[in-house]
Amino acid sequence: MAINITNKAAYYVNDQITERGHGLGIRVGVKPSGCTGLSYILEFVDQVLPEDLVFEDSGVKMFVDPKSLTYLDGSELDFVKEGLNTGLEFRNPNVSAKCGCGESFTV
Repeated sequence: MAINITNKAAYYVNDQITERGHGLGIRVGVKPSGCTGLSYILEFVDQVLPEDLVFEDSGVKMFVDPKSLTYLDGSELDFVKEGLNTGLEFRNPNVSAKCGCGESFTV
């Protein structure tokens, strides 16, 4: 089981942590939300939780809880730029459907 991050996303995340001035890495996960059931969680990590599983790729530590990993296994986090919009995007092979607005998904 694993989660990967592209070099572009790793550069972006490391830059954000440096600009922030502290942080161990990022937390990735899912939570119940939206019209199709789940939405992604992405936040900075300052403290490791006892249940955290840690994946390191391209110099970025990614922390995930075991329940979320069942939905995120095999996913890749990428940095994308579309027009004036930039940000991190999950490429999740487990997704079977997404809502029309792109806020939630189901597996």
